[in-house]
Amino acid sequence: MRLHRLGITAFGPFGATQEIDFDALSAAGIFLLHGPTGAGKTSVLDAVCYGLYGAVPGARQSPGTSLRSDHAPADLPTEILLELTVGGRRLEITRSPAQPRPKKKGDGYTTEKAQSRLREYVPGEGWRALSRSNQEIGEEITQLIGMSRDQFCQVVLLPQGDFARFLRADAEARGKLLGRLFDTRRFAAVEEHLAELRRAAGTQVRAGDERILAVAQRIAQAAGPAAEEHPLPGIQPGEPGLADAVLEWAATARSGARERLDIAACVLSAAETRQSAARQALDAERELAGLQQRYAETRRRATEVEAGRYEHDQARERLRRARKADLVAPALELREEAGRAHRRAGAARDRSRAGLPGELADAGAEQLTALERRLREELGALDAARRAEHRSAEIDSERAALERQARADDELIRDAQSWLAGWETTRHRLHTRIEAAQEAATRAELLAGRLDPARRRLDAAGRRDTLAARVSEAEDRLATAREDALTTGETWLGLRERRLRDIAAELARELVEGEACPVCGSAGHPEPARAGDGHVDQATEDAAEAAHRRAEQARTEAEHALGAVRERYAAARAEAADNPEGQTADAACEPTVGALTDLVDTLTREHAEAYRTATGTHAAREALAAAEREQEQRAGDRQQAERRAAARTSRREGLDAEQAALAEVLAQARGGSGSVTEHAALLQRRVALLVEAAEALREEESAAARLKESDARLADAAFRAGFDTPQDAAATMLPDSRQRALQHRIDAWQAESAAVTDRLAEADARTAAGRPPADPAAAQSLYDRAERLLRDGAGAHTAARERCAELGRLSRRAAEEVRALGPVREEYERIARLAGLTAGTSADNERKMRLESYVLAARLEQVAAAATARLRRMSSGRYTLVHSDARTGGRRAGLGLHVIDAWTGRERDTATLSGGETFFASLALALGLADVVTDEAGGVRLDTLFIDEGFGSLDDQTLDEVLDVLDSLRERDRSVGIVSHVADLRRRIPAQLEVEKERHGSAVRHRAADGVSG
Repeated sequence: MRLHRLGITAFGPFGATQEIDFDALSAAGIFLLHGPTGAGKTSVLDAVCYGLYGAVPGARQSPGTSLRSDHAPADLPTEILLELTVGGRRLEITRSPAQPRPKKKGDGYTTEKAQSRLREYVPGEGWRALSRSNQEIGEEITQLIGMSRDQFCQVVLLPQGDFARFLRADAEARGKLLGRLFDTRRFAAVEEHLAELRRAAGTQVRAGDERILAVAQRIAQAAGPAAEEHPLPGIQPGEPGLADAVLEWAATARSGARERLDIAACVLSAAETRQSAARQALDAERELAGLQQRYAETRRRATEVEAGRYEHDQARERLRRARKADLVAPALELREEAGRAHRRAGAARDRSRAGLPGELADAGAEQLTALERRLREELGALDAARRAEHRSAEIDSERAALERQARADDELIRDAQSWLAGWETTRHRLHTRIEAAQEAATRAELLAGRLDPARRRLDAAGRRDTLAARVSEAEDRLATAREDALTTGETWLGLRERRLRDIAAELARELVEGEACPVCGSAGHPEPARAGDGHVDQATEDAAEAAHRRAEQARTEAEHALGAVRERYAAARAEAADNPEGQTADAACEPTVGALTDLVDTLTREHAEAYRTATGTHAAREALAAAEREQEQRAGDRQQAERRAAARTSRREGLDAEQAALAEVLAQARGGSGSVTEHAALLQRRVALLVEAAEALREEESAAARLKESDARLADAAFRAGFDTPQDAAATMLPDSRQRALQHRIDAWQAESAAVTDRLAEADARTAAGRPPADPAAAQSLYDRAERLLRDGAGAHTAARERCAELGRLSRRAAEEVRALGPVREEYERIARLAGLTAGTSADNERKMRLESYVLAARLEQVAAAATARLRRMSSGRYTLVHSDARTGGRRAGLGLHVIDAWTGRERDTATLSGGETFFASLALALGLADVVTDEAGGVRLDTLFIDEGFGSLDDQTLDEVLDVLDSLRERDRSVGIVSHVADLRRRIPAQLEVEKERHGSAVRHRAADGVSG
């Protein structure tokens, strides 16, 4: 990798654009980068690193830090341009970090995203763009260089004091640095992977042991008492020997369980024999007790039957007499019915006589009947008087109707006169209403003509406001398009100017030896012009011109679009302002959308009100016609009412004469009553009382005759049934329910007597009664004890059998778990040996070195060997760097670094070197590390190196030797940049890059033996 050119713009302390020509600096092999403290020497190296990797080294890339220069103007963007050759390809990398920039519209700033561009120089074509993706460019550069950013910073940009610290650091610190440089993470990953496998396998082994112990716990639970005699082995999961111990312990538990099963079988057999004998004895005792109890119950029932014999005989006799009395029941019921009828007839007679006058209290039926006929004749003579009274009532009703009609006609006349008095006012009001409706119709037509234009103006005002925003947007787009056209035009003209400057080189490429030059005509071409850096070819110029033409086309289209929008906007403004001639109105006088909305709302409201009024024209005319019809109707009604009043006067006189004649007839017919009808009703009530009294008297006489006849029949029926009097027969009678109850008692006594007789005849019951009393409770107690012993024996036998079966099943389960765990345990032991060996904890690893440390130790040996070749020259053959894998204290071995002093012949720690010795030892170590890392990266050449500080600690002789070593790097076509404050180096190294610190930002100056260039 060789650096050619570096462009720094607004980066770090550099406020303007600075150009660094590494080709000129590298021509001498060694160049010096110097300047005051804080001027920006390290920032030059940061710019190189940022151009390659998009990040700066170390803490300078920490969050919150900005790469942009505080001295740069706001419109100058931060940018790094790096041109280099790597892998045989010449590349140009341009990077810009995320940074604020002024907004194109309005005030303030906006954040511009980070950008990257990668171009490659192709001979004959010029620069060709490859990518603009940050990720793609980063991956491409890392692949070409073969190193990560950390490796590059350690190998190419040898940092201040890092290798001195590396020289004095302990093994752990060296391991971290070497691990980053040589990327030994894969070996650490192998260690971690093996450790993870060991943990996973150990977890599987412990899980398997836990499963075996779980089965053993279940075996202990199933074994019962045997587990107490032989407890479970006290081995923890993961310990060796657990599986064998558990299997041995399970075999012992099974043997004890089988012995207990045999014992339980013998106990069960004896319990079954005792239980069978006890069962037979209990059945015999229960049978004897039952027979004895049956015989005793039969004797008790026989005693009760004999005691109820007298009551049985009495019930039979009473039932016989009741059935004889049932023969007298019909005559007795007939007598009772006749007595009730006689009592009712007497009560009716007494009630009917209570309403008669006192002189008729003892009258007979014939006398009452004669008086009834006389009253009926008098009642018939009142029919003519009732008709006259009815006519008199009709005359009263007719006269009342005439009075009602008179009052109604009087009210009608007064109402008609009142209404007709206001007729002229009503007619004038209705005519006024019709005229107002007609005027409203005319106004509605006028408002409708104003409303439609107002609505169109409101729509135009809305379009005007929308188009105003579009005009502003179109103006912004036009400004952007003009700016793009101007920028692309300047770019095209700049490229054209650069191409014209180098047109000689372009023409030189077309020269053919022996053919005439198209410019000078010469056939010889001794020194054809060559293209300088940044040459522009015709393709690039054509592309820029095409871009400029596209920008111009976009500008033209934006102008056309703006013109079209402005025309639509002007038309909308004119329509909204009601300016049909298209004259431009003052913006301040243009009606707003709100004002036009209010105007439309007002016109709409007034039009709706006028329309509602106009729609009442027909109703007003109908109301006038109805009022005229009503006026005619009321005038006619008043005339008819006056004619009806005259007719009623003559009718009332005729009714008065007829009423006087009827009054004389009615006065004679009413007697002492208020009316003929009342007198007739009184006679009718008297006739009804006489009829009722005569009928009650005749009914009472008939009931007395029937009662006498029923008494005679009852006496005869009682004598025939064998009773002395009817009262005796009535006392002996029983209802059907009582007779059925007596019959049931008689039948039950007879059935019980027969059953007792049959049971007393049973022979086995009499024999059992002669034996001693049975004791089933004692036999039951003996049986219960035998049954309990049998159940206990059966339960114990079942439990022992199930325990043996469960122990057998669990033992097989445990054996399966042990067999399944065998390969897992073997795998764990194999992985554990490998993990312990790679982690440095195994006894086989004598030096306790981890795998990563072992690999790094091999790399450190290579670095020490490469560094020794230069260290011996720098120290005049005195010092040699060697790798040491000896252990110090309790730490692990592998990354020790010692120095052998040829003057003393002894090996000592690098921490004992002096300051100057430490510097050139660190420098040798850095150069050796660069060689090893370069080889590790696939042999990529690192043609440019930078060494930062440390030369001030060397004396003149040592400094000469160090510079000789650095100068020897040119043999491999390398160039070395030294970053230092040492003034003596400015005299010794003619090629210099000076960084000057100024008030408005730092600047770089190229210094060579022949002068200074900026």
